[in-house]
Amino acid sequence: MNEQNRSMNDLIPHPVPMTNVVAINRKELLNKVPLSDRTIFDMEKRGEFPQRFCLSNRVVAWDLAEVNAWLESRKNTRGNSQDAALSPAMQVAGR
Repeated sequence: MNEQNRSMNDLIPHPVPMTNVVAINRKELLNKVPLSDRTIFDMEKRGEFPQRFCLSNRVVAWDLAEVNAWLESRKNTRGNSQDAALSPAMQVAGR
């Protein structure tokens, strides 16, 4: 199909339907995730934590669903990472 045959509807971007986003502020995030501001910031930069978004020039927020999904993923990997983190002496003592 060439450009001349396209209708106006093809040229206008269609809005993506938004789901209901529940935004939480920094205080709510820190109550939910027991990490420091700096740790969260560093993890965001490395892509290991949900990204904040700006509500205004001075206010940022996080998507609650993304934070909950992140927490659930951490919870689901706890068995594997805890076993790997134990020293051999602790693993033997735990048997």
